[in-house]
Amino acid sequence: MRLRYPDTIRIVRLPCTGKVDVGYILRAFEKGADGVYVVGCMEGDCRYNRGNLRAKKRVAEARRILNIVGIGGERVQMFNLSSAEGPKFAQIALDMTEKIKAMGPNPVKLKKMKKAA
Repeated sequence: MRLRYPDTIRIVRLPCTGKVDVGYILRAFEKGADGVYVVGCMEGDCRYNRGNLRAKKRVAEARRILNIVGIGGERVQMFNLSSAEGPKFAQIALDMTEKIKAMGPNPVKLKKMKKAA
């Protein structure tokens, strides 16, 4: 089965979502990403014990920071899926893409575009 999701999605693979750092998320926005979502294993089912719980806290911290700086914390989400939920992954990708499109471009990217013009 081939899953289809928007070609604007860039997948960054990590051994565990516990390796996701707030700085990585914020850097994605600095580089022009309009949204970021983290997909990890089911809570309580982490191979590395508590990695997905650490990631959940870090995503929440990134959301808080993005709200403070005016980018909007709703541009960052975390989802927990099992490896058998490929179709659900594809649906989340579609849903997040639509949600981000509705919000418009990343305000940081807009500022850079205005400076270049």
